[in-house]
Amino acid sequence: MDDISRRLVSAVEGTLPAWVERSVRRRLYDWSGSAGPVVMAEAVAAGQQASEEVGAELRRLLETDIDEQWTNPLSILRAAVRYPTEVLRRARVPPVARDAYDEAHFPDDDYGLTPRTFADVDPSLHEVGLLWGVVKARAHLARHGHKPTAGER
Repeated sequence: MDDISRRLVSAVEGTLPAWVERSVRRRLYDWSGSAGPVVMAEAVAAGQQASEEVGAELRRLLETDIDEQWTNPLSILRAAVRYPTEVLRRARVPPVARDAYDEAHFPDDDYGLTPRTFADVDPSLHEVGLLWGVVKARAHLARHGHKPTAGER
């Protein structure tokens, strides 16, 4: 795994616990005006679990040859929405109203928590996520070269 990939995994593992906790706290406050200690303790545990499991999945992806990668880091990060969602469901927080796009593209996200960008989880993920994309694109071009499109011929 290259340095940028290691940095991305480390950053995701380091920021996910706080994101899970913030997500749960925000929806609890929106619903009831408070965040009880029992539910927040569950959020802390879910955040740690997210860090471990999502970090491991991201590491597996980034250790795989670029031509064999089955998805991208942001998709893996988006799947982390299940951790705060499970906490909120157990707390019987009702789902929020979502638009048609979100319902179609993120059907398991009852609470509108799915991050659209790396920065939605934490601003520190923005740069390393972009750098990873640049490194992968360069590796792909180095391996496969540039194939002109019909308009470039």
